[in-house]
Amino acid sequence: MDRLSTLLSHFGVRASLFYNGTLCGMAAYDGQDLHGHVHLLRAGTLTLQGADRKPLLLTRPSLIFLPRPSRHQLIAQAPEGVQLLCASMRFEGGIDNPLAASLPDILVLALDALPQLADTLNWMFAEAQGAHCGRDAALDRLFELLVIQLLRHLLDQRQLHTGLMAGLADGRLARSLVQMHEAPERAWSIAELARESNMSRAAYAAYFRDVVGQTPADYLLSWRISLAQKRLGEGRPISVIATEVGYESPSALARAFRRKTGCSPRDWVKRRTGEMA
Repeated sequence: MDRLSTLLSHFGVRASLFYNGTLCGMAAYDGQDLHGHVHLLRAGTLTLQGADRKPLLLTRPSLIFLPRPSRHQLIAQAPEGVQLLCASMRFEGGIDNPLAASLPDILVLALDALPQLADTLNWMFAEAQGAHCGRDAALDRLFELLVIQLLRHLLDQRQLHTGLMAGLADGRLARSLVQMHEAPERAWSIAELARESNMSRAAYAAYFRDVVGQTPADYLLSWRISLAQKRLGEGRPISVIATEVGYESPSALARAFRRKTGCSPRDWVKRRTGEMA
């Protein structure tokens, strides 16, 4: 059972390198853009100052992952500065898609606590130090691979305790979540989903809500509407989208869409187009 590939096929990650070198002083990010950040501290002592958070002093090589726009500062603590490799990143489908929304605002992990990522990190640092043609493009792709491997690490180590990622890390819930992801057009019942988890309907519904933070029906609605939003953003007709995400007609999708988002699909597309202009 692959818990991530279907999610990433719909809401894949895109990264763009913007800094490779020595930071002396401070770098500030206002959080007003539409992307998150990945910072790799390779060497040096750094203070991370996040919005509404106490300053965090990093004295070991570390990964700083901010999956959504977030105001923060990186402050070098010595005159010789710190060695950094930084990329902006975003998930397809926007910052409110199920995958991005399931992640914490910020994760800070020491690199030596991430053995599964060691080969990729070594490759990235070698690329960053070299002068090969295509270096920046290669680092963009390596940052994307790094994020996928980080998500795998979070699942394997069960480091998140609520939300979608916690559900996918849970042996009793993962299969039913994957089934919803892979077949959103199917008219799933609680009984069918509970059977996927080898649980009674009542026990499954209660446990799902405790772990994921939504009822199974609410999660399925959220998943369908997230898929609809992504496909509307791609310019696909609502008549086709409705069938693909489990609604018998465009009007049925529009009603569910309004119930979830507070606006019609047409108004949502207009608003999104205006925000991106």
